[in-house]
Amino acid sequence: MSETAVPPGSRSFLPLLSVSLLTGVGYALAGPFLSLFLIKELGAAPFAVGAFLLTTSLAALAVSTVIGRWSDARAVRRDLIVWASLAGAASFGLFAVVRNYWLLLVVALSLSAVASCLMPQTFAYARQSLERSGSVRAPLAISAVRTMVSVSWVAGPPVAALLIDARGFSGLFAAAAGVYLAAALVTGLTLPELGGGAPVAPASSGPGVRREVLFAAAAFVLLQGATSVGVYAMPLYLTDVLHGTTADAGLVLGLCAALEIPLMLGFGALAMRVDYRRLVLAGGVVALAYYGVMVLTTATWQVAAAQALHAIVISAVMGVGISYFQDLVPDRPGYATTMFTNTAKASAMMAGPLLALSQVLGYRSAYVIGFVLSALGLGLLVLARRRQPRRTSPTPA
Repeated sequence: MSETAVPPGSRSFLPLLSVSLLTGVGYALAGPFLSLFLIKELGAAPFAVGAFLLTTSLAALAVSTVIGRWSDARAVRRDLIVWASLAGAASFGLFAVVRNYWLLLVVALSLSAVASCLMPQTFAYARQSLERSGSVRAPLAISAVRTMVSVSWVAGPPVAALLIDARGFSGLFAAAAGVYLAAALVTGLTLPELGGGAPVAPASSGPGVRREVLFAAAAFVLLQGATSVGVYAMPLYLTDVLHGTTADAGLVLGLCAALEIPLMLGFGALAMRVDYRRLVLAGGVVALAYYGVMVLTTATWQVAAAQALHAIVISAVMGVGISYFQDLVPDRPGYATTMFTNTAKASAMMAGPLLALSQVLGYRSAYVIGFVLSALGLGLLVLARRRQPRRTSPTPA
């Protein structure tokens, strides 16, 4: 596709919000119920469930890392979003009709792995677009894009539960495929290509930055690992331990996402005045409170009430965290954002075996695991060397 002039941020930013919303809805429909699908529909044993989640996350991490490095110096970011959306549509289309564990694993290791670059490329596109337009409100704007993901989770899980009840998992995955296809169309028709960046230097800008990046990456793997284990276990915990329904799980997940919307924007505005790291640390402290409460819950309404704490954790860690990583390596938005999203993929790799462990020990143990992971992640952030937040002006053309 030919390169076009970059319009003012507002003209490409609204379609970008739509793309973020659509891709978020696609995953919010299918992602939270994947473990339930593997166990209930395919009859997968604990080891098979853990292996599926681990290997697919590893493939997603590897593919998105290669794509992230490749995208920073080439005029391909818009095209990558289109092709990744089409890969997501094809992947869930096959999940709708195939019921063989090994064939679905191949699909997940290939098509789903390509689709995994959607989130980092979308946020990298947003950062690049804001820099080209001269905006100095990147944290708030990035939080707005991330908020669309939260909006998608308001409706996604409850609608997914209804689709499972009405049409089974075939209907669920078919709907997700349709949403990804719509995202590809919106991207191709409305977003301009931003052009390639300047040639990039090696990732490290010095030992200080490298040390902080390593500590931050390890901390985020642990903090997001706690979230991954909790979300994977939520439908199973509510149905098997608290004797709720699949609809209850959808409503609880949707409630958390609804609470994230104002919090995500609020933290984005706060990040314009407060050090990103301090906000992430605060999110880690609240995570300890959330998992502590979840371990003690005995009724569905208590789990629903606890989502207020979980929404704060997600808004602080996953919302502000994007700007935090982009600020660590400001001249490489694709690399930095992929690094951030790869911490989520690595956490999902870790969450798969841990979910299998909780399947054996009882699903309440998933939240004990979440507490331990959050404590370790918070400790790594505290140990990281404090650095003054680095603010950079837009790169001259």
